[in-house]
Amino acid sequence: MALQHMRIARPVSALSKSCEMYCNGLGLEKIGAFTDHDGFSGCMLGMDGLSWHLEFTQCHDHPVLPSPTNEDLLVLYIPEKDSWRTTCENMDNAGFARVKSFNPYWDRNGITFEDRDGYRVVIQNMHWGKL
Repeated sequence: MALQHMRIARPVSALSKSCEMYCNGLGLEKIGAFTDHDGFSGCMLGMDGLSWHLEFTQCHDHPVLPSPTNEDLLVLYIPEKDSWRTTCENMDNAGFARVKSFNPYWDRNGITFEDRDGYRVVIQNMHWGKL
């Protein structure tokens, strides 16, 4: 069975703010949304050509607090130096905080950012390929 598409889902504390931060920081677009579907509201963010998208949700009846650890990472590989720098600047401007990575490996060729809920995104300046 071949993987067709992957969704990364996370509960957030402020749905519209999280969507705005990730759209502005990573250049993603809102590709879907739902309101009060069985007590949940959510937003999907992605981009044409990606085989993955992010989903942020809020539960209205029984709120689920975000509980990421320092090792729960979304790692994005951007090998071209100028694009990598621009993305890092966009993350700064979108309100992400630069943090020291728990695993020092990620600080060698990348920058770790943290959103308002403590979720971490590593913008890695290298090409990903098979090991």
